Amino acid sequence: MKNYHFAVFIGRFQPFHNGHLQVVLHGLEQAEQIIVLCGSAHIPPSLRNPWSFQDRKSMILGSFSEQDGKRITVLPLIDSPYNNAIWIQSVQTIVAGVTESLNRIPHEQPKIALIGHKKDQSSFYLKMFPQWDSIEVGNLQSINATTIRQAFFSQDGGEKDRQTVMENSTPKGTQFFIKQYYPQPELDYIVEENSFLSKYQQAWADSPYPPVFVTVDAVVVLSGHVLLVKRRARPGKGLYALPGGFVGQHEQLLDACIRELREETQLKVPEPVLRGSIIRNMTFDDPYRSCRGRTITQAFLFELADSEKLPKVKGGDDAAKAFWLPLAEVEPEMMFEDHYFIIRHLLGE
Repeated sequence: MKNYHFAVFIGRFQPFHNGHLQVVLHGLEQAEQIIVLCGSAHIPPSLRNPWSFQDRKSMILGSFSEQDGKRITVLPLIDSPYNNAIWIQSVQTIVAGVTESLNRIPHEQPKIALIGHKKDQSSFYLKMFPQWDSIEVGNLQSINATTIRQAFFSQDGGEKDRQTVMENSTPKGTQFFIKQYYPQPELDYIVEENSFLSKYQQAWADSPYPPVFVTVDAVVVLSGHVLLVKRRARPGKGLYALPGGFVGQHEQLLDACIRELREETQLKVPEPVLRGSIIRNMTFDDPYRSCRGRTITQAFLFELADSEKLPKVKGGDDAAKAFWLPLAEVEPEMMFEDHYFIIRHLLGE
């Protein structure tokens, strides 16, 4: 008889490594079923999150026997970096759905525990669900997913080096996925992104302290559409983004936002009209929102008067193109950094 009906393990698993494996194995000893929630699901690949949910699901389930795999449910968990309440609700809803479908005794309240590493981000999760017990598991040999990714995606490393990194730090499921199913174009994309970011960050390597960058973003909505650009350069080349950029040394935030909006979209709306259409602005400061470094952005929501015809726009400066996209068609998989979540948050969704 196990101590719990369900153990819940939340993480990004980028990649699923031996430390994660130890947590799940401990969970299998303590609970009848394990629910693994893969965070940062449904977003485009980046150095911090190079593998999709399906990739990580393959890594996880491929690391266990068929018998143990039947006791493990792996599901995606979308981020909500600027609204913890929504994120907590998502976790509760997913777990409730799984426990309801798998609970052997329908009318019995299942006993649930949240399981995770001590002294890492999952320790934070352990305190967010007081209705569940918590099981803390020590971090195996201080294995760190960030270190694994940096080594694996280093431009200096070859296939043999990448294989060594994975063999030393990850279980068989992760190794098998990387060897058999990880496409070369996706590997090359992240390697090139990593190389760009490394060179980018060398510019302030001798700074006495890490710099904090300030940017602005424009969320322009009109008749159920939002104005977006397609990024011309790295990082995030080819992804959709909000018009915006870095604040000049002698600019106020709103002035910088309108300047960047005009430079990147050629939007032919008079400046007084733009200023008068601002209905909200907010600071977005998730520490991990940008791979370029600590970057805080101020986003302005411009709500233009409804029109039967959308104003013409054209990409310029850092934008390969500018375009209007129906709000219903904005998906996190296509959006740069946290721009999807900025749109949702400013629109009150």
